[in-house]
Amino acid sequence: MHMKLIRRLIIYPLLLVPGIGLAQNANTIIPPNEQEKKDTARQTDLIDIGKAFFKIKPGKIEARTDKRVTFSFLPFGTTVPGGTGRALVTSTTAGVYLGPRRTTNISTASFAPYWNFGARFGLPLRTSIWLPENSWTIQGDTRFLVYPQYTWGLGTGAADRRSFVNYKYIRFYQTALKRIKPYLYAGLGYNLDYHFNIKSDEPDINLTEFTNYPYGTDGNSFASGISLNVLYDTRNNAINPLPGAYFNGVYRINATALGSNESWRSLYLDARKYVYMNPNKKNQQNTLAFWSYFWTVFDGKAPYLDLPSIGWDPNNRSGRGIDQNRYRGRSLMYLESEYRRDITNNGLLGFVVFANATTVSGSGSFLTSWHPAAGTGLRIKFNKASNTNIGIDYGVSKGFSSVFLNLGEAF
Repeated sequence: MHMKLIRRLIIYPLLLVPGIGLAQNANTIIPPNEQEKKDTARQTDLIDIGKAFFKIKPGKIEARTDKRVTFSFLPFGTTVPGGTGRALVTSTTAGVYLGPRRTTNISTASFAPYWNFGARFGLPLRTSIWLPENSWTIQGDTRFLVYPQYTWGLGTGAADRRSFVNYKYIRFYQTALKRIKPYLYAGLGYNLDYHFNIKSDEPDINLTEFTNYPYGTDGNSFASGISLNVLYDTRNNAINPLPGAYFNGVYRINATALGSNESWRSLYLDARKYVYMNPNKKNQQNTLAFWSYFWTVFDGKAPYLDLPSIGWDPNNRSGRGIDQNRYRGRSLMYLESEYRRDITNNGLLGFVVFANATTVSGSGSFLTSWHPAAGTGLRIKFNKASNTNIGIDYGVSKGFSSVFLNLGEAF
């Protein structure tokens, strides 16, 4: 696909996403009882196939309770981004309703440890808790990573000019938001990023000189700060979003008084829109999904590994088809669109087609120097109770291509 065509397909519609997502009345986007209307009895997932294959008879059907926990567990091998080969990933996702399903979103916890049979492994845990009646939501992100990967410096960088950087990383993010009115939340958070043992694996390369950036490129960096958060979310299920809209704004203030090496600030704005193309068939996936985010830092002293970088959004899902870390700068804008459609009537198989583009400061004119990617993927219904899919995606961009495996949708 020609690069200009990819730009037209994704850039112009997505520039409208923030306005579209917030302009509509939430009650017209998704009915409060939409989760109740969806009949999963007619759908088929891998659990059903497993029961049939091993001739496991279903037990007595009991009345559905609001607090039934659903689990999705999947071990698989995949290519780890950043130039470190293949890895074994074990992904576990749990979902539970902490209140009535009509008025309470599903709470989720996702634990996806991985190991590349060498020097790289990770222990990431993400939680999204919704209290009864959606009165509060508590979001968490805790990680311990040993994470060597390539870096290309700031801006676009030359394709053959990269360095393999080794470091360890601890992240601890916790945010509590209170409902202000239906679907709108505001609150405070605490954010900690600790990178240590930062060094290039190439003895003849000085990372500070290579990146031409003096902060956080030698030894360690510690960032500790509070955040001011705004959330607008009409989705009932973040694992596989139903039609609706999402907006997340995070203004972070890092201060030496809280332990940071330097004082600096950042702003992250994330907008998503889901348009259901066949509202009369609740069990048929036929959705257009749009995603855009803008991420920037202020004050000039943000550590190098905390600067905006492709693939380092909060869920590490951006940039399918682009090598993680390939584009880094003081500011980054990202745009993506995806079409999701069932192949089989029972929802067991589906497909997606996606395109995305990113631009960072330091790579020419910020709003005109876009780097596009595109791809397609297969979806296999793993757990119909939580609407969890196995995603197998193939993405390609200039000079790079890869297969991406996930439990759940990309966004």
